[in-house]
Amino acid sequence: MAIPDPGLAAWLILQGVPGIGAASLRRLLAEIGLPEAVLAAPRARLAAIVGEDRAVAILRAAAQADGDPAIARALDWAAQDGNAIVTLADAAYPASLFAVADPPPLLYAKGRLELLGAPAIAIVGSRNASAQGLANAEAFARALSAAGLTIVSGQALGIDAAAHRGGLAGGASTIAVIGTGADIVYPSRNRELAHAIAADGLILSEFPLGTPALAPNFPRRNRIISGLARGVLVVEAALRSGSLITARQAAEQGREVFAVPGSIHSPVSKGCHALIKQGAKLVESAADILEEFGAAAPAAGAAATAAPAPAPSEPAQAVLQAMGFEAVAFDVLAGRAGLATDRLAALLLELELAGRIAPLPGGRYQRLGS
Repeated sequence: MAIPDPGLAAWLILQGVPGIGAASLRRLLAEIGLPEAVLAAPRARLAAIVGEDRAVAILRAAAQADGDPAIARALDWAAQDGNAIVTLADAAYPASLFAVADPPPLLYAKGRLELLGAPAIAIVGSRNASAQGLANAEAFARALSAAGLTIVSGQALGIDAAAHRGGLAGGASTIAVIGTGADIVYPSRNRELAHAIAADGLILSEFPLGTPALAPNFPRRNRIISGLARGVLVVEAALRSGSLITARQAAEQGREVFAVPGSIHSPVSKGCHALIKQGAKLVESAADILEEFGAAAPAAGAAATAAPAPAPSEPAQAVLQAMGFEAVAFDVLAGRAGLATDRLAALLLELELAGRIAPLPGGRYQRLGS
């Protein structure tokens, strides 16, 4: 059987080899090259990198690939309009995920792929949110989306769903990072919302097609939610909420963490209060977040297309001067500008929103215009 896209097929084959997780796959890529070269490598070389048993499993998978229905199904899915499977080697792979401790080798995407490169903020919180919490999440998301920030969340019930609705309404849209295969809607109560996101936003998963809703996958996907975003806003969360995992991962990745305070008597406010005690920024409006990022708040009721791009501040202009006119890596730019990473990230977002720079693969940035 002829394989329509052997390069992508090689990635899918390696992903499906038992015992080859993301870390092992990255070691193979670093030592040998792209997956096609890995699959063609001698057994001894593979064994030296991942061990004898895994080397045998890789060669067996390569030999049986033509008859593997999962590979054929994934290739057929990726060939459909609006679908894509993005690999670590693709230009569309979000550079921000390279800051994640365990970046996924493959991303299954359904919808507007260009949103992977857009400036974004994550909004997360309780599945059992209060009516006020739901209203707050949607209002924050709409305002931040109108200001040009794509809203990232996890398509769960409660705060996540409200955040996605606000993101769709605001103009900069939304990304749903899910814990199942990209061909599965979970929970089923969010089916209509999922279809709206697939049409006007982006659904994203690191898990192979057909992966069901498994409990360990949901905390795991949280690192992608925070990794795609410049910061994480927690609207409502209990003390043992999964949203606090996302907030912790955001802090570890050097992202800003924001929290909305609530009643001292509400169990879904205790997680937010704990974050604030630990140093998260207390926010009461979208303007508080935009100020932290160095961006201007939109006028009330303004649509994203009508909001003018904010003029860069003097510190942002200094970063622009330090950047020069060639692509530059984040850490190199931090050294040139003499800035801490969190401050530089905020100023780079300001410049993106002003249309003065563009992010490039590999964590680099390019100046636009003069």
